[in-house]
Amino acid sequence: MTLHAFARDYRYSDAHLHYVDFFQESAGMQSLFAEMDKGRIDHVMISGIPVAKKWHENEPKRPRYYAGDDAGAYWYSATDTLVARALRDLPREQQLRLHPFLSGFNPADKNADAHIRRMLELDPGLWQGIGEVFTRHDDLTALTYGDVPRANNEAMTRVYHLAAEYDLPVMVHSNITSKRERNPLYLGEVEDALRNHPHVRFIWAHAGTSMEIHRHQERLDFLLETLTRMLEDYPNLYIDLSWTLLTPYLLDEKGKPEPRWVELVQKHPTRFVLGSDVVGRFDGLGEKLEEFAVFLDALPAAVAGKVARDNFLAILPAARRAELAAE
Repeated sequence: MTLHAFARDYRYSDAHLHYVDFFQESAGMQSLFAEMDKGRIDHVMISGIPVAKKWHENEPKRPRYYAGDDAGAYWYSATDTLVARALRDLPREQQLRLHPFLSGFNPADKNADAHIRRMLELDPGLWQGIGEVFTRHDDLTALTYGDVPRANNEAMTRVYHLAAEYDLPVMVHSNITSKRERNPLYLGEVEDALRNHPHVRFIWAHAGTSMEIHRHQERLDFLLETLTRMLEDYPNLYIDLSWTLLTPYLLDEKGKPEPRWVELVQKHPTRFVLGSDVVGRFDGLGEKLEEFAVFLDALPAAVAGKVARDNFLAILPAARRAELAAE
């Protein structure tokens, strides 16, 4: 891919990155930092993957992705241990560039908050957020063993109270609709969480969209109007502009910025972040964020800089923000 030739010289924060893939494997920290430096990425939200894909006894070939076959995916708490161990071996200047989020828990289990508390107490000050929490997630939801989690279930309510106690933002993947319903079928689940937990900063992964939804519905016509209202109604809502929103929302079919989305971001300049959503492999990481440069260039320079880098840092716990300011 050729990088945008007329882009401003952006510095980035990647607000949505998975250190491991669905088999809990990673290219490693050396690869990650090489790509961060190459791509002008100063900071990264780093998390595991809360499920592991099963290689079923009846499958002759190991799947490469969770959708590779019909075998299930099971909740995998050791993903956080893998992330924590990888961070411990780094020098402090590199540790300060990574912001680990806890994800290895079953969000349909009311024991989840107790597990998260144990993890926070095992490594005081390490974890900077919770997520990506998989709730409604189209085909992945169907493959996951057990109850389907919801953003507003009792287990997640307990997690949100814990997040508020520890000043941790929460990134939630909660699809706004199903693959075929052309209405915001599941929106109420997200709104319940936002309304009932005003002291929790929510990052809505992909603003409720997904690759699978777009395979069946190229564009959700109600998305812009819905987000416009929600950003007014819920000051604790932040939108992850990762790749499923780039087209056909931020950019039109000709690759030009959509004026109404530019207007929305300008109206709420601190509420949007960028994410790559890579899983365990980091080749071309900078190019994935640079794909947003065409849209960023349509914004005032100060707003573009916030979206590209600073907004994510402002969502982090106050203790980490103070730590970064002191460096």
